[in-house]
Amino acid sequence: MRGFLIGLVLLVFLATTILSLRPGGLRRQLNFAARRLRIALVLGGVYLVTTAIIRVAFPDGPVTDWGPPLLALALAVLFLVLAQDPVPPQKNRL
Repeated sequence: MRGFLIGLVLLVFLATTILSLRPGGLRRQLNFAARRLRIALVLGGVYLVTTAIIRVAFPDGPVTDWGPPLLALALAVLFLVLAQDPVPPQKNRL
């Protein structure tokens, strides 16, 4: 139990340190993490609803076999596209 608690504290400390070192500071990085979590939750809900529809509409056949893995792959690619950090605004140089 002691090792688990020490590991948990170390994990929080390490994550805070790494996020603080990235450009923009800790608050900006935590906003990015919250944004990615919301995207992941929405895409996870889409996956659950779609796989339930597939299982009800197509009880047998290739759609049942290949549909969920292909859907998961498509949603993973969509997550990689949507979860990118936004481009920081460029400062005007005169």
